Amino acid sequence: MHKRMTITLDEEVYEGLYRVVGRRRMSQFIEDLVRPHVTQKTLDDGYRAMAADRERESEAQEWSNALADDMRDEAS
Repeated sequence: MHKRMTITLDEEVYEGLYRVVGRRRMSQFIEDLVRPHVTQKTLDDGYRAMAADRERESEAQEWSNALADDMRDEAS
């Protein structure tokens, strides 16, 4: 559910948002920037969720091992 809010911005900031982001995308852009600073989820929660994903962890381990092999080959 979304709530409507009125905010006041410096004219230069508003014009920059309008120019760079576009009128129809300003709300989502601001929400994406603000969300990590005001939600209860922490970076640790994200890391725990990623670690619990066994398939993702397996792929990450394979990638890491392949990278280490590549580095060892370059050093030789």
